Amino acid sequence: MTTPSTTPTTRPETERPLVDRAQYGLAAFLVLVGGYVLYDASTLEDGFADQPVQPYAVSYIVGAVLVLLGVLLAIATARGDLPESEEGEDVDLTQGTDIRTVALLAAVLVANLALINWLGWAITGAMLFVGATWALGSRTHVRDVCVGVALSVGSWYAFYVLLGVPIPAGILDGVL
Repeated sequence: MTTPSTTPTTRPETERPLVDRAQYGLAAFLVLVGGYVLYDASTLEDGFADQPVQPYAVSYIVGAVLVLLGVLLAIATARGDLPESEEGEDVDLTQGTDIRTVALLAAVLVANLALINWLGWAITGAMLFVGATWALGSRTHVRDVCVGVALSVGSWYAFYVLLGVPIPAGILDGVL
């Protein structure tokens, strides 16, 4: 019985090291977003005098953490650290994108955006769920409609009643 070798493969020293430009792009994005959050936090006004934590405190923390993570990612990338590829993923990378599925999902989203003010979230949310499941291959329409209606009506009540966020009721205004 043989055991697989766990020794990492190394490249010859004469070979140029790999540079992951996407990691540098992500690092730059993190630094830019963190810098903007820090700038925006500096424009916030003080809250009430009796507040132990002012409104800008969390913004400063988030901005500083984003900048720090961007700098650390850039340093790790410069050292040659590369992310490990996902080995457990069951995606065939040799196949192209299924344009039909992407187009169907885009059409469902556009229809939702176009109809939400008129029909309301309870109806368009169910249509969004049913359309997305159909585009992704589900053929159990009755179950999809039931789940879609339950999710959309439940989320409408959660936002409108519990959180106080007004979501369009559309033609069901007065019914919901």
